[in-house]
Amino acid sequence: MNVIEHIRELKNERGWTDYRLAAEAMIPQSTLASIFERNTPPKLDILESLCRAFGMTLAQFFRESEREELVTEDEERLLRLYRTLSVERKRALIVLLSGA
Repeated sequence: MNVIEHIRELKNERGWTDYRLAAEAMIPQSTLASIFERNTPPKLDILESLCRAFGMTLAQFFRESEREELVTEDEERLLRLYRTLSVERKRALIVLLSGA
């Protein structure tokens, strides 16, 4: 996971400049410049300040960045049902779905 890129994405989603993000997070603009220009990951206290500025927790920051695609309701249902199957039935289902 690229923390710096995720910070950029969140900043851009809001239409914020670097200056605005630094002000919202109440961190020095030089700190933010160091993160972006030198590709230096922020220390935990700075990341917490950035998360507060974005209106999220650290857990939400990391969870959001790991979501590559959304799962549909049908896919969630299939996963729940799959988890209830025995090992033997799971294997049989995989064979069936793979067309082997």
